[in-house]
Amino acid sequence: MDNSIVQVRHLSHRYGASWAIRDIGFEVGVSGVMGLLGSNGAGKSTTMNILCGVLNQTEGEVVINGFDMRKESEQAKKQLGFLPQQAPLYLDLTVQEYLRFCAHLRNIPSREIKKAVTIAMETCGIAHFRSRVINHLSGGYKQRVGIAQAIIHRPKLVVLDEPTNGLDPNQILEVRKLIREIAADRAVIFSSHILSEVQATCRDIRMIEGGKMVFAGSMDEFNNYIQPNSILVQLQSPPTNEILKMITGVTGLQALEENRFRFRSEDVLVTAAAIVAMSVQHGWDLVELVHEKSSLDEIFAQLSNKKRVVVYE
Repeated sequence: MDNSIVQVRHLSHRYGASWAIRDIGFEVGVSGVMGLLGSNGAGKSTTMNILCGVLNQTEGEVVINGFDMRKESEQAKKQLGFLPQQAPLYLDLTVQEYLRFCAHLRNIPSREIKKAVTIAMETCGIAHFRSRVINHLSGGYKQRVGIAQAIIHRPKLVVLDEPTNGLDPNQILEVRKLIREIAADRAVIFSSHILSEVQATCRDIRMIEGGKMVFAGSMDEFNNYIQPNSILVQLQSPPTNEILKMITGVTGLQALEENRFRFRSEDVLVTAAAIVAMSVQHGWDLVELVHEKSSLDEIFAQLSNKKRVVVYE
């Protein structure tokens, strides 16, 4: 309990007769970025709405910094900041006016509001726009204002729903950097259906598909979830394809350009060792040998189709 800020236990919710999520469980550490991944209709939004106190679950519990979201709703909500996919901005206010308003909503004492607004603006890199009307800001800076309102009361947990959606590449890089900085001393849940965004930003990942948790672990574990089954090899003096196909463990061979080959194998480590040994023995002059990792899209597709399911309790 001491090393986690959020505990979600046996969480289930149904709309009418249909279960949107069933027996979801995970924990979130006190700092760092955790990715909540799921396709449209997977149950991700339902989980987030319950986590943020927008929706009461049918079964299970959500505890944030020791407070049960259902039994101690007000105290639990004080522990978190939330940026929904559509940032709740008042476009006709200046940045400073809007953040002062948000500070009042968060019941920050009047004498502390000026300092809280200043810290939030400086953290999000928008202090130089304090007098700018929000509607006149770029998409990236509007998103920064949205993040500022989510952290103005210095919550233990920040929940961001698709925070890089609709931004250009430069803005995406800036918002990613900001999120990592915010996560240095608090927990951040980064919700997205875009695999590359989760990969670039998150340390840990939880994936929901079909209303169930299908993966929970580190990003490295996720990237390596499907064992690579192919090897790219370049040989200076290769033998015939028939000889290469006879190497231990090879199940398929694809000849590429410039004496490069893609080997399929049931055990890439065994096959790789055999390629190295035979290259030395027969003078094939091995130039390159690379294990190909499955792409995140392939991992996502496998997990979505539930060919394999891994859940770490």
